[in-house]
Amino acid sequence: MHTTLTRDVFFVREHVGIFKAANEFDILDPATGQTILHCREPNLGGFTKLLRFTDWKRSTPFEVVVTTPAGERVLTVKRGVTFFRSEVDVLEGAGHKVGGFRQRMLSIGGKFEVQDRAGAVLCMLEGSWTGWEFRFTKDGRELAQVTKKWSGIGKELFTSADNYVLSISPEVPKDSPLRMLILGAVLVVDMVLKE
Repeated sequence: MHTTLTRDVFFVREHVGIFKAANEFDILDPATGQTILHCREPNLGGFTKLLRFTDWKRSTPFEVVVTTPAGERVLTVKRGVTFFRSEVDVLEGAGHKVGGFRQRMLSIGGKFEVQDRAGAVLCMLEGSWTGWEFRFTKDGRELAQVTKKWSGIGKELFTSADNYVLSISPEVPKDSPLRMLILGAVLVVDMVLKE
């Protein structure tokens, strides 16, 4: 696991775009504002780009590659075409599956099972339908939370850009693959539920 993932707080900034098909994020150190990771969709096909401007946007496949500013691959978050519920895989830098997310059907606000590579549930990701706050919980304990940060009326009304803060509890071990899954979930929540 990459050392960048041992941090407890991340600021996720989506790139501003009025007519953009590909999802692009930068992950920053909230204390310094320095970019520590890039998240891009480098292999977006033409047909998928077209569908991203229709009502089918939530059903389109995605593959977001997370790299360091130097280009070292940290993780990949990907999903195929979906119609009812999303199943998303998270791969570590070398391309081996770490785990994934499985969307729960008929959940209010959005709910995902966060699973290890064998499909065992590690924790739940649950959101509120009235706002933009998501929590990772296990046995009543909060392991992490994602909150949306206001980016101003101009950005909120006229672009699709969002900003988030991810806070991971220090009780999640620094070398745990769960940290990779939690970071990948920030991208999943935006693309699956909030687009």
